[in-house]
Amino acid sequence: MSTEGYEPLAAQLSDHGLLSWLDLSAVDIEQGRVVFELPFDEKFANIASGSVHGGVTATIIDTASGFALRTTFDDPTDVALTTTDLNTRYVRPATDDVRVEAEVVRAGSSMGVTECEVTTVHEGERKVVATGGTTYRLFRDAN
Repeated sequence: MSTEGYEPLAAQLSDHGLLSWLDLSAVDIEQGRVVFELPFDEKFANIASGSVHGGVTATIIDTASGFALRTTFDDPTDVALTTTDLNTRYVRPATDDVRVEAEVVRAGSSMGVTECEVTTVHEGERKVVATGGTTYRLFRDAN
C-alpha cells in the first residue's frame, strides 16, 4: 500500500484543522480508492461505552469518500465537490484503531458515488464496524 503519486493529496489531511485533530492518515491512495487510518483516542469515545463515537465514524466515511472521488479529477488537490448524501450503517463497536476504505462506484461529469467499509481489530481479527457510502456533487468545470 502506498500514497505514491498522491503525496500532495495525502498532505491535505494534516493541513486541515479537523482532519489533523483527528490524526487521520493516508495508508493507500490510488485511482478511485483510498484507505485511511484513525488511531483510537479517548477523545473520540462515547461517554458510556468507550467505543468510537458514531459521528467520528460517519466523518471518516465522508472524508475518505471525498478523497477517493478527488482521485478521479485531473488535479486531485484542486477540486470542487460537496456531499449530497451520506449513509452509515453501524455493525459493531470500535474500541481500537479504525481503518476506512472508500471505493468509487461511479464518478460521472456531475455526480459521484462511493461505497465504504470501516474495520478495526476486534478479538484479534480485523472485523467490520461500519459500512456506508456517499453521493457527491462534482463540479468538474469549476476550476
